Amino acid sequence: MTGQIHFNSHLWVVTDVACRLVNALTTGHDGTRPVEPPPVGHQADAVRAVLERDDYRPALTEDQANALTALAERVREVFTASSSGDVARAARIVNDLLKEFGAAPRLDPARGGGWTLHFHGRDTSIVLGWGAGIAAGLAMAIGSDLAGRLGVCQAGPCDRVYIDTSYNLGKRFCSRRCQSRVKAAVHRAKSKR
Repeated sequence: MTGQIHFNSHLWVVTDVACRLVNALTTGHDGTRPVEPPPVGHQADAVRAVLERDDYRPALTEDQANALTALAERVREVFTASSSGDVARAARIVNDLLKEFGAAPRLDPARGGGWTLHFHGRDTSIVLGWGAGIAAGLAMAIGSDLAGRLGVCQAGPCDRVYIDTSYNLGKRFCSRRCQSRVKAAVHRAKSKR
Protein backbone atom coordinates (compact mmCIF):
# COMPACT_ATOMS: atom_id res chain seq x y z
CA MET A 1 0.00 0.00 0.00
CA THR A 2 1.45 3.37 -1.00
CA GLY A 3 -0.62 5.47 1.39
CA GLN A 4 -2.34 7.23 -1.50
CA ILE A 5 -5.94 7.24 -2.63
CA HIS A 6 -6.39 6.21 -6.26
CA PHE A 7 -9.24 7.66 -8.28
CA ASN A 8 -10.49 5.46 -11.12
CA SER A 9 -8.63 6.22 -14.33
CA HIS A 10 -11.25 8.39 -16.05
CA LEU A 11 -12.01 10.38 -12.91
CA TRP A 12 -8.29 10.93 -12.42
CA VAL A 13 -7.76 12.06 -16.03
CA VAL A 14 -10.54 14.65 -16.03
CA THR A 15 -9.82 16.05 -12.56
CA ASP A 16 -6.08 16.15 -13.30
CA VAL A 17 -6.78 18.02 -16.55
CA ALA A 18 -9.05 20.38 -14.59
CA CYS A 19 -6.16 21.15 -12.19
CA ARG A 20 -3.65 21.62 -14.97
CA LEU A 21 -6.00 23.91 -16.95
CA VAL A 22 -6.56 26.06 -13.87
CA ASN A 23 -2.86 26.20 -13.04
CA ALA A 24 -1.78 26.97 -16.61
CA LEU A 25 -4.53 29.39 -17.65
CA THR A 26 -5.60 31.46 -14.64
CA THR A 27 -4.06 34.53 -13.09
CA GLY A 28 -2.39 34.17 -9.71
CA HIS A 29 0.88 32.87 -8.32
CA ASP A 30 2.86 29.69 -8.80
CA GLY A 31 4.95 29.72 -5.66
CA THR A 32 6.11 33.31 -5.51
CA ARG A 33 6.14 33.75 -9.30
CA PRO A 34 3.20 35.71 -10.76
CA VAL A 35 1.20 33.80 -13.38
CA GLU A 36 -0.72 35.42 -16.20
CA PRO A 37 -2.86 33.61 -18.76
CA PRO A 38 -1.14 33.07 -22.10
CA PRO A 39 -1.40 36.15 -24.34
CA VAL A 40 -4.03 36.30 -27.05
CA GLY A 41 -2.90 34.22 -29.98
CA HIS A 42 -0.97 31.77 -27.79
CA GLN A 43 -3.75 30.20 -25.72
CA ALA A 44 -4.25 27.29 -28.11
CA ASP A 45 -0.62 26.23 -27.61
CA ALA A 46 -0.97 26.42 -23.81
CA VAL A 47 -4.24 24.45 -23.78
CA ARG A 48 -2.85 21.87 -26.19
CA ALA A 49 0.15 21.38 -23.89
CA VAL A 50 -2.22 20.60 -21.01
CA LEU A 51 -4.44 18.21 -22.97
CA GLU A 52 -1.84 16.30 -25.00
CA ARG A 53 -0.93 12.74 -24.15
CA ASP A 54 0.91 10.08 -26.10
CA ASP A 55 -2.39 8.86 -27.55
CA TYR A 56 -4.17 12.23 -27.82
CA ARG A 57 -3.06 15.26 -29.83
CA PRO A 58 -5.97 17.69 -30.12
CA ALA A 59 -6.23 20.31 -32.83
CA LEU A 60 -7.39 23.55 -31.21
CA THR A 61 -8.50 26.91 -32.51
CA GLU A 62 -7.93 30.08 -30.49
CA ASP A 63 -11.72 30.32 -29.95
CA GLN A 64 -11.78 26.83 -28.45
CA ALA A 65 -8.77 27.68 -26.29
CA ASN A 66 -10.51 30.86 -25.12
CA ALA A 67 -13.59 28.83 -24.16
CA LEU A 68 -11.46 26.33 -22.22
CA THR A 69 -9.66 29.23 -20.51
CA ALA A 70 -13.05 30.59 -19.41
CA LEU A 71 -13.90 27.09 -18.14
CA ALA A 72 -10.63 27.05 -16.16
CA GLU A 73 -11.67 30.28 -14.39
CA ARG A 74 -14.93 28.68 -13.30
CA VAL A 75 -13.21 25.46 -12.26
CA ARG A 76 -10.85 27.53 -10.08
CA GLU A 77 -13.95 28.72 -8.21
CA VAL A 78 -14.90 25.07 -7.54
CA PHE A 79 -11.49 24.33 -6.02
CA THR A 80 -11.50 27.56 -4.02
CA ALA A 81 -14.98 26.94 -2.63
CA SER A 82 -14.30 23.29 -1.81
CA SER A 83 -10.94 24.07 -0.23
CA SER A 84 -12.50 26.74 2.01
CA GLY A 85 -15.23 24.35 3.15
CA ASP A 86 -18.04 25.90 1.09
CA VAL A 87 -18.95 22.64 -0.63
CA ALA A 88 -22.50 23.92 -1.26
CA ARG A 89 -21.10 26.73 -3.44
CA ALA A 90 -18.77 24.29 -5.21
CA ALA A 91 -21.76 22.03 -5.89
CA ARG A 92 -23.82 24.91 -7.31
CA ILE A 93 -21.02 25.83 -9.71
CA VAL A 94 -20.56 22.20 -10.77
CA ASN A 95 -24.32 21.78 -11.28
CA ASP A 96 -24.28 24.83 -13.56
CA LEU A 97 -21.35 23.33 -15.51
CA LEU A 98 -23.09 19.95 -15.83
CA LYS A 99 -26.17 21.65 -17.27
CA GLU A 100 -24.22 23.99 -19.56
CA PHE A 101 -22.02 21.25 -21.04
CA GLY A 102 -24.76 18.61 -21.14
CA ALA A 103 -22.73 15.93 -19.40
CA ALA A 104 -24.23 12.54 -20.24
CA PRO A 105 -22.85 9.20 -19.01
CA ARG A 106 -21.77 6.64 -21.56
CA LEU A 107 -20.00 3.31 -21.38
CA ASP A 108 -17.07 3.20 -23.79
CA PRO A 109 -14.75 0.28 -24.55
CA ALA A 110 -11.67 0.35 -22.33
CA ARG A 111 -8.20 0.04 -23.87
CA GLY A 112 -7.36 -3.22 -22.11
CA GLY A 113 -10.80 -4.72 -22.60
CA GLY A 114 -14.01 -4.27 -20.69
CA TRP A 115 -15.87 -0.99 -20.33
CA THR A 116 -15.28 2.37 -18.72
CA LEU A 117 -17.72 5.11 -17.74
CA HIS A 118 -17.12 8.42 -19.56
CA PHE A 119 -19.14 11.60 -19.73
CA HIS A 120 -19.71 13.27 -23.06
CA GLY A 121 -21.18 16.63 -24.04
CA ARG A 122 -24.10 17.25 -26.37
CA ASP A 123 -21.76 17.02 -29.35
CA THR A 124 -18.22 15.88 -30.05
CA SER A 125 -16.57 19.31 -29.99
CA ILE A 126 -13.47 19.60 -27.84
CA VAL A 127 -14.96 22.32 -25.62
CA LEU A 128 -18.20 20.48 -24.87
CA GLY A 129 -16.37 17.18 -24.50
CA TRP A 130 -13.81 18.39 -22.01
CA GLY A 131 -16.31 20.68 -20.28
CA ALA A 132 -18.71 17.78 -19.75
CA GLY A 133 -15.96 15.43 -18.59
CA ILE A 134 -14.47 17.94 -16.16
CA ALA A 135 -17.89 18.90 -14.78
CA ALA A 136 -18.80 15.23 -14.28
CA GLY A 137 -15.43 14.42 -12.69
CA LEU A 138 -15.77 17.30 -10.25
CA ALA A 139 -19.37 16.24 -9.54
CA MET A 140 -18.23 12.69 -8.73
CA ALA A 141 -15.49 14.04 -6.46
CA ILE A 142 -17.80 16.48 -4.63
CA GLY A 143 -20.65 13.97 -4.45
CA SER A 144 -18.45 11.40 -2.73
CA ASP A 145 -15.97 11.29 0.09
CA LEU A 146 -13.45 12.95 -2.24
CA ALA A 147 -14.93 16.47 -1.81
CA GLY A 148 -12.28 17.48 0.71
CA ARG A 149 -9.56 16.48 -1.72
CA LEU A 150 -9.89 19.54 -3.99
CA GLY A 151 -7.39 22.04 -2.63
CA VAL A 152 -5.65 25.37 -3.11
CA CYS A 153 -2.00 25.73 -2.11
CA GLN A 154 -1.57 27.17 1.38
CA ALA A 155 1.93 28.52 0.75
CA GLY A 156 1.06 32.16 0.16
CA PRO A 157 1.08 33.87 -2.23
CA CYS A 158 0.77 30.64 -4.26
CA ASP A 159 -2.78 29.82 -5.33
CA ARG A 160 -2.27 26.82 -7.62
CA VAL A 161 -4.80 24.03 -7.19
CA TYR A 162 -4.28 20.33 -6.53
CA ILE A 163 -6.05 17.07 -5.78
CA ASP A 164 -5.05 15.54 -2.45
CA THR A 165 -4.40 11.86 -3.09
CA SER A 166 -2.74 11.31 0.29
CA TYR A 167 -4.19 8.63 2.52
CA ASN A 168 -4.82 10.97 5.46
CA LEU A 169 -6.02 14.12 3.64
CA GLY A 170 -2.83 15.84 4.74
CA LYS A 171 -1.78 17.63 1.57
CA ARG A 172 -1.63 21.43 1.96
CA PHE A 173 0.65 22.46 -0.89
CA CYS A 174 0.58 22.23 -4.68
CA SER A 175 4.18 21.04 -4.87
CA ARG A 176 7.19 19.96 -2.84
CA ARG A 177 8.74 23.31 -3.77
CA CYS A 178 6.00 25.23 -1.94
CA GLN A 179 6.10 22.80 0.97
CA SER A 180 9.88 23.26 1.28
CA ARG A 181 9.56 27.05 1.06
CA VAL A 182 7.09 27.08 3.98
CA LYS A 183 9.16 24.66 6.05
CA ALA A 184 12.29 26.75 5.47
CA ALA A 185 10.45 29.93 6.51
CA VAL A 186 9.19 28.26 9.70
CA HIS A 187 12.71 27.01 10.45
CA ARG A 188 14.19 30.50 9.91
CA ALA A 189 11.55 32.04 12.16
CA LYS A 190 12.30 29.54 14.95
CA SER A 191 16.06 30.11 14.56
CA LYS A 192 15.65 33.87 15.10
CA ARG A 193 14.04 33.37 18.53
